[in-house]
Amino acid sequence: KLPWKNVSKSMITTGWWQNLVEADITVIGSGPGGYVAAIKAAQLGFQTVCVEKNETLGGTCLNVGCIPSKALLNNSHLYHLAHGKDFASRGIEGEFLTGLNLNLDKMMEQKSGAVKSLTTGIAHLFKQNKVVHVQGLGRITGKNQVTATKADGSTQVISTKNILIATGSEVTPFAGIEIDEDTIVSSTGALSLKKVPEKMVVIGAGVIGVELGSVWQRLGADVTAVEFLGHVGGLGIDMEISKNFQRILQKQGLKFKLNTKVTGATKRQDGKIDVSIEAAAGGKTEVVTCDVLLVCIGRRPYSQNLGLQELGIELDNRGRIPINSRFQTKIPNIHAIGDVVAGPMLAHKAEDEGIICVEGMAGGAVHIDYNCVPSVIYTHPEVAWIGKSEEQLKEEGTEFKVGKFPFAANSRAKTNADTDGLVKILSHKSTDRMLGAHILGSGAGEMINEAALAMEYGASCEDIARVCHAHPTVSEAFREANLAASFGKAINF
Repeated sequence: KLPWKNVSKSMITTGWWQNLVEADITVIGSGPGGYVAAIKAAQLGFQTVCVEKNETLGGTCLNVGCIPSKALLNNSHLYHLAHGKDFASRGIEGEFLTGLNLNLDKMMEQKSGAVKSLTTGIAHLFKQNKVVHVQGLGRITGKNQVTATKADGSTQVISTKNILIATGSEVTPFAGIEIDEDTIVSSTGALSLKKVPEKMVVIGAGVIGVELGSVWQRLGADVTAVEFLGHVGGLGIDMEISKNFQRILQKQGLKFKLNTKVTGATKRQDGKIDVSIEAAAGGKTEVVTCDVLLVCIGRRPYSQNLGLQELGIELDNRGRIPINSRFQTKIPNIHAIGDVVAGPMLAHKAEDEGIICVEGMAGGAVHIDYNCVPSVIYTHPEVAWIGKSEEQLKEEGTEFKVGKFPFAANSRAKTNADTDGLVKILSHKSTDRMLGAHILGSGAGEMINEAALAMEYGASCEDIARVCHAHPTVSEAFREANLAASFGKAINF
């Protein structure tokens, strides 16, 4: 039975019906939000199609974002450690410390191997869960119709009861600076440089800027990050944590020019790049020369050319798709999640939204507490936070208590000779309920999930302080900070 009512006039050509697919849910995009939503939808019994424009699944995160960057962060950290002077203090000596060489091609090969393994893993999961994968650029061509256009111009039409937009985001361009992904690169190009630059300038000292800046600094580049704001780490980070984080990164060799803006960049005949900068408030122009310029000023929703305007769905002033609490657009059967809607542009936020959205389509409850979505910067040490910062609580007028515990007083951190950083806990002054957790230290990205669980269940700091933690572990610092917040003083500091 063919759904004739969903066929547009432009589709009435010879043999068009041979390319027609029917579905309960069609997901446009196979990034973390899209592929997870597709799998969950199939598990709930929906006939599910996922449309992806690229050859490989996984979207930006798996192909040119979260996954490859973490591979380079880990391997560059190992390289950095192997050349560190503190090895001798740990009783590790010998010629191998000075005889190590960087094989950048091999490092990139390992990164690509990790990416391939995970993207092919999604293809296997699709097959296992009976999700139909359609390759092509997805566009909504009717309230119940998606058309996927392939590279050769051929099309695949999907007649569908529900549509879920999970197209993610793209690099925000910098006006006046043309990215060639060779010497003037975005985060994508920075993951595949052919050699270690002698000097690198990074525009932006947010999460992506400090992560990729750290990678190339560890591998031998002289890295300077230029940041318009007066702090590193981007929006949402607690200022006390940010200042300590900046100090540690500077100790490692990263350089920062804060409260500074880039006004332009010019390629010289010798291949180098002159970057013009000045104070954010205006002033005298300074020129910084580099071999590679990395533009990291954020990402923007990938919401254009989806056919939304033709259906009367208007975007907001930041290019995001307006939705209600059930992730529905103004057309109820068309939904949107992830980077194309309001909220933090985080892979795990998109995953949760994808699952909750399709559960809602099946009649389930739809709820997500965005205050309980953690953020992580995967440098060394890591930075992670959840809930409110001290600055936010002051701005809201909320009375709060602060509990801190330095890793320098933590037994496991001492035995690991890795004592930079601290745990900072913010709690409500009268109820003791945890309002925010901010961690700067090794393993912060893993530890923050304990805080996420606590906040999701409305735990007090006393609740956490009375939970037995294994000894010796760095997570004991998290318990001690909660002791300090609840009782006014930690045990071991």
